[in-house]
Amino acid sequence: MFDQNSLPPAGGDDHARLLATLARADAAALKALAEGLLPRLGEVEVLASRTGLVMLPMRDTVKGTDFHLGEVLVAEAHLRLGSGTEGYGMVIGRDLERAMAMALTDAAYAEDVARAEIERFVTGEAARQASGDRETLRAVEATRVEMETF
Repeated sequence: MFDQNSLPPAGGDDHARLLATLARADAAALKALAEGLLPRLGEVEVLASRTGLVMLPMRDTVKGTDFHLGEVLVAEAHLRLGSGTEGYGMVIGRDLERAMAMALTDAAYAEDVARAEIERFVTGEAARQASGDRETLRAVEATRVEMETF
């Protein structure tokens, strides 16, 4: 399923942030963005579009050792534009359209097609995700038990 050696070359931290944000982006909004990008990209060759299981790595915070918590169902898409630029997408779940939308957006960004539009989308999604993460952390913190006072 997931072969790190088959990934398109990454562009550093910005590329990692782009993919991380797109992977958690609102599905409907991401699909709408990709739908708008598609006519501007020309020929698209789909290299992979599949679902599968990947191991979920975790780190033991006490010992600092890595272990696999279990398997996660993912949808994966890998494509190549007519120019040779590749795009990649992997999302949790089985939504192949969402993974394909992520791969199209990745390829468009690398190809410099509608880059400003994509950056606006990613900035908005990153802010929405950060807000959601803060809310989740607040909810978790509210359930914290002080063992010394317990």
